[in-house]
This record gives sequence, structure tokens and C-alpha cells, in this order.
Amino acid sequence: MPHYEFFCHTCNRPFSKTLTPTEYKGKIVCPRCGSEEVEQRWFYAVTATLSA
Repeated sequence: MPHYEFFCHTCNRPFSKTLTPTEYKGKIVCPRCGSEEVEQRWFYAVTATLSA
């Protein structure tokens, strides 16, 4: 399942959720304060490779 990063404007804290596509299309609420004033933040994974 996809992992999403969000930011709550009510409590000013980031949080992450693993959601199915159906859950993602619904209302997202902050797990700390229950607010619906959240926005998705884009998460970019950084990977490093080692050369021999």
C-alpha cells in the first residue's frame, strides 16, 4: 500500500499514513487532533549506492 505524508494546519505537525487508494480518496483527518485541515506533503525518497 502507498505511504503518504501530510501536514496538519490545526496542530502544525506532520504525520504519515499508509492508505489504500479507496481510503486516500476519502477525508483525511489528523490522528493527533482530529482536524480535517490537512494537506499532502510530497515525500521524496533518497537512496545512495556504493561503488566498489
